[in-house]
Amino acid sequence: MMQQTATLFAIVLLAGLWGNKPTCAADAYLPEIDPAQFSSKIDNVYFKMPVGKKMIFEAKSEDGLERIEVEIINEQRTIMGVETQVYWDRVWKNGQLREETKDYLAQDKAGNVWYFGEAVDNFENGKLKDHRGAWLAGTGGALPGIWMKAAPKIGEEYRQEFLKGEAEDMGRIVSTGETVTITAGTFSGCIKTLDWSPLDGETKEQKTYCPKAGGLVLEEDLVSGERMELIEIIEAAGHNP
Repeated sequence: MMQQTATLFAIVLLAGLWGNKPTCAADAYLPEIDPAQFSSKIDNVYFKMPVGKKMIFEAKSEDGLERIEVEIINEQRTIMGVETQVYWDRVWKNGQLREETKDYLAQDKAGNVWYFGEAVDNFENGKLKDHRGAWLAGTGGALPGIWMKAAPKIGEEYRQEFLKGEAEDMGRIVSTGETVTITAGTFSGCIKTLDWSPLDGETKEQKTYCPKAGGLVLEEDLVSGERMELIEIIEAAGHNP
């Protein structure tokens, strides 16, 4: 989600973190993906994904109440030779299913969580409308990006996904050591990111991730002013947060 020249620092940093040296020119983003460096077991302190974990969010907008349920299901998919874990995300608006996605994530040996694509079903009036927004790393020029850094540092920027002209979301670490109070409780030691896209100039979201929750707790749309808050965590059986 920014000009490609601004990704040079982030890409070089990643190379140092996990040993696979991505190649990068002023007009290219080309991380080298070595499947031996990845695992579908994701235990990043800011983004833990044990199978069976479920997180429920709510957001209010002019159109009504939105409910988002994220569940880590016992399903994997191999992409670019990497076994990824499925992150199942469903969105309801005013009680009606609007979107269902399966995000494909994996963690490298340094602890960075990578995003390898998503399957998308969009619904309208209770019927499947289209699959807009779907992409898969290694297909049609799409490449994986970073979902969560292993050791976030203020000012770091990174690609979250890449399909030229279609999916170029970017992230930046804007603060660490945050404390936030929301519906689900008070969380400390959190980080805050800024996500944006250079493709539309309108997407700009601030997200807060906390170790206690092992994931996202608050999303703020800086354009519309809408807030999505975590309201409940259902931990996986036998897992201690």
